[in-house]
Amino acid sequence: MRVSAFDFHLPEESIALRPARPRDSAKLLQVSAQGKFTDHIVKDLPSLLREGDVLVLNETKVLRAALTATRSARAHGGGGDVTVDVNLHTAVSDTEWRAFVRPAKRLRDGDEVHFSPQLSATVFGKQEGGDVGLRFNLAGPALSAAIEATGQPPLPPYIARKRAPDAKDVADYQTVYADGDAASVAAPTAGLHFTPDVFAALGAKGVQIERLTLHVGAGTFLPVKSDDTKDHHMHSEWYQISPETAVRINQAKSEGRRIIAVGTTALRALESSAVAGQVKTLTDDTQIFITPGSDFHIIDGLMTNFHLPKSTLFMLVSALAGLEVMQAAYGYAIENGYRFYSYGDSSLLWAAEN
Repeated sequence: MRVSAFDFHLPEESIALRPARPRDSAKLLQVSAQGKFTDHIVKDLPSLLREGDVLVLNETKVLRAALTATRSARAHGGGGDVTVDVNLHTAVSDTEWRAFVRPAKRLRDGDEVHFSPQLSATVFGKQEGGDVGLRFNLAGPALSAAIEATGQPPLPPYIARKRAPDAKDVADYQTVYADGDAASVAAPTAGLHFTPDVFAALGAKGVQIERLTLHVGAGTFLPVKSDDTKDHHMHSEWYQISPETAVRINQAKSEGRRIIAVGTTALRALESSAVAGQVKTLTDDTQIFITPGSDFHIIDGLMTNFHLPKSTLFMLVSALAGLEVMQAAYGYAIENGYRFYSYGDSSLLWAAEN
């Protein structure tokens, strides 16, 4: 399909720079399987679900992957020291990361950059678009701890261009249920709306909660530069679904209960794992690219934020609910004051009737 089919006009004032407070007061637009819209808030979610429905969460934890580095003037024969902004996006090994650097033109392969007295790296494998390899002086857990101590929350570019990360973002850009070692370089933002009160109400309703892990990559925010979706190369993300989780989700499906992914990352993990309509136990990487015409084998619904024009995520929701329906839904959301992107409002989408 032509990428231009997924374009729409989004006013600047519709982009959220801070989350709703409390989290569950964010608006929620429900889009039915018939393409009907109803207005709610996230706290209403339990009333929109049925007893026995299964919500699948991505419990990945966000790494403080936004860093500032200094390259000594001596490295380039004088002048002043150079400061660059670094956003880690892919772990290559225990000591190496790929990162987006601005301004990357100030760095060369072989340069040493310093993040703190304890943390430094050597530049290697510089590519176009500011994509730079960094070989750190630390490894494994020690490296992760140093990054956490030095870095800031990796806010998406459309927020970072307008304001710097601050202390509020440390909590705001993390789900309340994040677990395990910090490894994602972007938040699974659909989950940012959940609170203990919402979980208590879901439990009282009889909604089943399941968890998986997909480490979100910064490729989530990369623009689609091709004119046709078939020419777009999807970024890769690591995910894991435990044997126990797979068994419970498959049991629910066999009983005709609905599976609802919380976020596009949970959806991508579930659909990547599908074999003959069943979730398989997997630890794998996925480059699944879901566009209109794609089949959904596991999920029946999706809770997700409002996404960028011409993005792979808007393509995904259009595959689920229908392109015309989603263009209309986003137009409705803009007209009715819904807030967009990572800190914005939410939607609950049901798979279109065929």
